Amino acid sequence: MKLFDLTGKTALITGSSMGIGSALARGLADAGARVVLNARDAARLNKAADTLRQTGAQVDTLPFDVTDAKAVRTAVDDYEATRPIDILINNAGMQHRGPLEEFEVEAFDRLMRTNVNSAFYVGQAVGRHMIGRGAGRIINIASVQTALARPGIAPYTASKGAIANLTKGMATDWAKHGLNCNAIAPGYFDTPLNAALVADDTFSTWLEKRTPAGRWGKVEELVGAAIFLSAPASSFVNGQTIFVDGGITASL
Repeated sequence: MKLFDLTGKTALITGSSMGIGSALARGLADAGARVVLNARDAARLNKAADTLRQTGAQVDTLPFDVTDAKAVRTAVDDYEATRPIDILINNAGMQHRGPLEEFEVEAFDRLMRTNVNSAFYVGQAVGRHMIGRGAGRIINIASVQTALARPGIAPYTASKGAIANLTKGMATDWAKHGLNCNAIAPGYFDTPLNAALVADDTFSTWLEKRTPAGRWGKVEELVGAAIFLSAPASSFVNGQTIFVDGGITASL
């Protein structure tokens, strides 16, 4: 269907050498997009790209540190000199758990740089080019913690709340230039970031009871929302955060 066809589009996905970013890259490639993988680890990035190319996907790599504003601008501008980036998915992120009263300042700063600053840096660098063309799609990866909190992750919760409001701000400033800026908020998914929780039988049992769907999410289940927000089907959707969480935010 043309409403969901990404043929001819180029999508940059940050933090896409594994986990959710890798799954979204595969999904957008299957929908016809050329995907640009990003990570700091060049070796892991190239391995991920080679694996994706074996499926017939069009894949480029763009290694840079999303927390380094200058490196971000240089990498994006250099790539844009050869090919326009039509879709940006700000996926790079990290988690750090600990009691709030003991949470180290350095850990808080690192988490905010990775989860919030990076979305601003990359979003601004790509957005400037999109504004010049009068079109573009930006998708920020939020979290179930955008709406809910759990013990031991207050700074992470703050960072993902910021992502939702940054998304609203992007839409408010840039919709007039033809950009659609939205967010996807995953619930609890089986990813490397959540490996410790997946391995915790007590937590998994609690999660299965707490989530109406009764299970962990699979990363492939985020692809549909990403394609929708990247494609013509969502042409009048702006500033929204779509929760893909098995119903956890809808139920007490």
